[in-house]
Amino acid sequence: MELPLGPGLCQLLQAAAALALLLFLLVIIIAHATAGMMDQTRAEQEKHFLTASGNKEPFPSLFDPHSRELSVVVPSYNEESRLPVMMEEAMEYLEKRQKKNPSFTYEVVIVDDGSKDRTTEVALGYTRKYGADKVRVLTLKKNRGKGGAVRMGTLSSRGRLILMADADGATKFGDIEKVEAGLENLSPKPENMAISCGSRAHLEKESVAQRSLFRTFLMYGFHFLVWFFCVKGIKDTQCGFKLFTREAALRTFSSLHVERWAFDVELLYVAQCLKIPIAEVAVNWTEIEGSKLVPFWSWLQMGRDLVFIRLRYITGAWRLESPRKTQ
Repeated sequence: MELPLGPGLCQLLQAAAALALLLFLLVIIIAHATAGMMDQTRAEQEKHFLTASGNKEPFPSLFDPHSRELSVVVPSYNEESRLPVMMEEAMEYLEKRQKKNPSFTYEVVIVDDGSKDRTTEVALGYTRKYGADKVRVLTLKKNRGKGGAVRMGTLSSRGRLILMADADGATKFGDIEKVEAGLENLSPKPENMAISCGSRAHLEKESVAQRSLFRTFLMYGFHFLVWFFCVKGIKDTQCGFKLFTREAALRTFSSLHVERWAFDVELLYVAQCLKIPIAEVAVNWTEIEGSKLVPFWSWLQMGRDLVFIRLRYITGAWRLESPRKTQ
């Protein structure tokens, strides 16, 4: 036999429901009112790269036909110490692959995201060593965030395929063959659009054992928010090792709004909205010291961004954009 609720309890529940609805509407209003567009303009220094001899040359556009088989985009912020380790491994692999197969052509676009250290100088050392046809440095006038850096580098790329690779070298570079295979196995590819994501999901049990209870709670909370609000079916959205066909990169990066840590989620959300096929491939990954993530505040910011991504698209504050060339 159910006991009737007293009038006081009913009023309390009604007030709680009204407050929850009011808070939800307030979040929607804030999400819509604060929705900004990514700054797509380039400062004058961002339109050019330096050759090995120090001459300025204009960057190409993602809208141009591809002229290389592979572009590797490396977002870098204060990476003078970690970048050389990653670049030595990457260039050794790419040079060996080209020597074995001369028809394979590549470029590496290092994007200095407004660093305060010698990242640009270190990166230009590779331009002088290998030539600007293979290594180009894009130095941003101000810090945009990882998403903004990846976007700027991608829009300056020449590759038929475009790989996003972190400057810390946490993912073994030779695993590009795994994500390439994942990309090739996707069928069909509508308008030749496809994405292959490196994944650390297979390492989750091991990482949980090494993390504190609080960080494990944050990790699972973030995964839940990603699944609930944005991306279904991808276990690891944040691995910085993703391969795009040129067509998929043009379509997804043209709609990108988030410039900081949650940009991967928006990219994959846009891809799923556009029915672009996505593969998830296990890669080798090692924790590298020097992460720019501040555990609590970075996760909090990403959680807020996830909620806002979904609400802004639902309310029409953000829309899936058609690719357009910008200056």
